[in-house]
Amino acid sequence: MFLLVSVFVASCTCDEHYVSSHGGLTDKEVSYIKQRQLLYYRDDFAWEKAILSDPFNLTADWVGSCVCDYTGIRTVACIDLNHGDIVGCLPEELGLLTDLALFHINSNPFCGTVPHKFIKLKLMLELDLSNNWFTGKFLEVILKLPLLKFLDLRFNEFEGTIPKELFDKDLDVIFINHNRFRFNLPDNFGNSHVSVIILANNKFHGCMPASLGNTTGLEEIILMNNGFRSCLPEQFGWLKILTVF
Repeated sequence: MFLLVSVFVASCTCDEHYVSSHGGLTDKEVSYIKQRQLLYYRDDFAWEKAILSDPFNLTADWVGSCVCDYTGIRTVACIDLNHGDIVGCLPEELGLLTDLALFHINSNPFCGTVPHKFIKLKLMLELDLSNNWFTGKFLEVILKLPLLKFLDLRFNEFEGTIPKELFDKDLDVIFINHNRFRFNLPDNFGNSHVSVIILANNKFHGCMPASLGNTTGLEEIILMNNGFRSCLPEQFGWLKILTVF
């Protein structure tokens, strides 16, 4: 039986006088956050250090890399920290939770970058990092999560291009709006099986590919506040179940 774990933690790894408002982080701030992220999480279970109160001493044996031996934890299948007002970064040790299927931490001031060891989370179905202060390029580890269906990166400070391989994945939902991504939609955009995709408020540009018409399961697509140009391709008319555009 899976144990669904919700742990509310707080961390001061991102000192206030080094982090600016949500309007965007400077290169110096990003460098500082990455350095703190590496220095802070080096041994034992990183999140145990960040728990503010444990009156029943349940976390006394939360030491070492064998997470499933910890008191109260058998298999961690879900982490839900939504709207927790948690300040901190994500430790590499989260990659040890290889049974994790749902990781929801939206609407917190988490900052820094996403650990590379997330590549080990092969059972991940839903990844929601929305409405935080994450920075850096698109998360390449996402392309290595074979079962991922729900991806939500909106309202962060991610930037750069989106790898075209994203649209070859069997995702159902893609939310990447309100970041600083900049690229042309690739010709393989129509390979996507998504029912909902929101790209709004980025810096996408160029033309809409004709392959858009191949996304026949698409129910909702939002593209506003970007730099697209040209008319919609006639294949747009093939989207018979589209309800929101």
